[in-house]
Amino acid sequence: MKKFIMGFISVILLTGCSLGMSNTPSKAVETYLDRYINNDDVILAELDDYANNQTNLTDEQKETYKEVLKKQYSDLTYEIENEEYSGDTAVVTVKISVYDLYKVQQDADTYFTDHNDEFLDADGNYDEDLYMSYRLEQMKNATDKVEYTINVNVSKVDNAWSVDQLSNEDLQKIHGIYNYETDNQQ
Repeated sequence: MKKFIMGFISVILLTGCSLGMSNTPSKAVETYLDRYINNDDVILAELDDYANNQTNLTDEQKETYKEVLKKQYSDLTYEIENEEYSGDTAVVTVKISVYDLYKVQQDADTYFTDHNDEFLDADGNYDEDLYMSYRLEQMKNATDKVEYTINVNVSKVDNAWSVDQLSNEDLQKIHGIYNYETDNQQ
């Protein structure tokens, strides 16, 4: 599952530069995040392509994971907190609120440890599909949210502000899977 999520984040990294062209740094960030919220065709096409190439998920699990991320994106909220310029570059500080999928995944792992007999096949062997379906269903039903602060780098290109590629860490925050337990700066 972690490989799946990190691979998807890599795909989103590739399009980060092309999203969010605008006339102010804050507007560029708003446009960028609104593409997630509105389930923009580019975002969904990348999600579909990536999910359909996952060999460790069944077709049903791929659809569930896509549902999870579509919900995550649609329900993302944000607030621009600050904008600092330095010539043709800027840093826009934005606070986002997303479903806490990191906690859901940790809780699912704990549940698995305490109830591993629920994830055995008829022969008594571990069935990864059972566990993945359970974990994805827990993610689908997530209701608790977490807030993150992201410093988004923005550059002026051809007289328009454009969001630079987000770091893996910032994309993990957008996806709600960032490991905040090791980060005291939350």
